[in-house]
Amino acid sequence: MTTSVPFAEVIGDPIAQSKSPLIHKFWLERLAIKADYRAHHVASAELADYVEQRRADPAWRGCNVTLPHKIDIMDLVSDPGGVRDKIGAMNTIVRQEDGSLIGTNTDAAGFLAPIADSDWSGKHAVMIGAGGAARAVVFALKQAGIGQITIIARSGLKATGLLMQASVKGSVLPMDAILPKADLLINASPLGMTGKPPLEVDLDPLPADALVYDLVYAPLKTSLLRAALKRDLAVVDGLDMLIGQAALAFELFFGTTPPMEHDAELRKLLTA
Repeated sequence: MTTSVPFAEVIGDPIAQSKSPLIHKFWLERLAIKADYRAHHVASAELADYVEQRRADPAWRGCNVTLPHKIDIMDLVSDPGGVRDKIGAMNTIVRQEDGSLIGTNTDAAGFLAPIADSDWSGKHAVMIGAGGAARAVVFALKQAGIGQITIIARSGLKATGLLMQASVKGSVLPMDAILPKADLLINASPLGMTGKPPLEVDLDPLPADALVYDLVYAPLKTSLLRAALKRDLAVVDGLDMLIGQAALAFELFFGTTPPMEHDAELRKLLTA
């Protein structure tokens, strides 16, 4: 089925929690662009069929990709930027005029944007999770000059492979491990997300100047961030990364930069 109105989407399983449609539609409206952005539920078994159906629709500009498809999608699109080797996950697919599909990753830049003013050279980061989002985080931290990364994950093998692929100094701990002392704690797992198990971690080992960054944005004030705020630790919530990566994707989909001067209004809308 095709449509004459240009549109892009976010795909995942689950997908109802996604705030991406709110963000992109807000920007489209502010710029008076006649286009649409939707959330589309795609189960893992349907991913290949979805890609082929959308490839045939000239109105489809592309899609953002969320859990659990950021790795599997790489087998279905072209990779001119070497994202597979550099990051190991894709979160944005863009359709070209000839119907070819190019995959890229805007998560890395989106993650780094709210903490880019800090000097992370030689610092220690602890990251919970080793999935698609975690791959982008490791890549971004390496670009920022991080000294070492400790990954806390269910799959030690996957986490070790992530560090090796990025050529980053680090170590791997199981999910029940005591949190090591670190300058930066990142939750790159779905734990704490609405509908997912909670993330339970003791923040006592973190120093007073540590930063806690939770990529989860539904709910916005996760239990991890609430615990960090009780200790007066600096925090970054998932909306900062979400808006940052969405801005890069918006330009790829619709050919213009989003109106970032309305960020305060957008964030108010997203937290309503």
